[in-house]
Amino acid sequence: MQFDPDLIEMATLVIERFKAQDARIATAESCTGGLIAGLLTEIPGSSDAFERGFVTYSNEAKAELLNVDPQTLHESGAVSAETAYAMAIGGLAQSDASACVAVTGIAGPGGGTAKKPAGLVYIAVAANHEEGAFVEECQFGDIGRSEVRSKTINVALEMLLAYGLDEESEQ
Repeated sequence: MQFDPDLIEMATLVIERFKAQDARIATAESCTGGLIAGLLTEIPGSSDAFERGFVTYSNEAKAELLNVDPQTLHESGAVSAETAYAMAIGGLAQSDASACVAVTGIAGPGGGTAKKPAGLVYIAVAANHEEGAFVEECQFGDIGRSEVRSKTINVALEMLLAYGLDEESEQ
């Protein structure tokens, strides 16, 4: 797999910062299909900071592996802030990680609706040092599947840096 050099640079920074805090990362991915985990494990030494990844493309997988309440999936949909939140919390609970980043969205082309268009992605980060999870809605637009996924990965890494580390522990 050939990752964009800017994403490699960002992933290297994430791995280095998590290693420095003796912290570990989990991923819970839907629309990125494991690309965040793949990118993070592309970095040499990532085994010191990457704990595990969940690829939960189906609603059943989200419920079974991450304990996302089927009621949440039914009422809010797989592509929603509520589901991203539940995925991040579930990924953290189902791992020995310090932080979990979760993504769910519509990469396109197609598959969207007027209310939930292609390019709509929700990204959440849950961390042991914080209660709950931080969720961001991204409206990338119908810019193509690869570009939506690439932008999602970038925002997910930025959010891991912003919310996944305990700032009080940083030196």
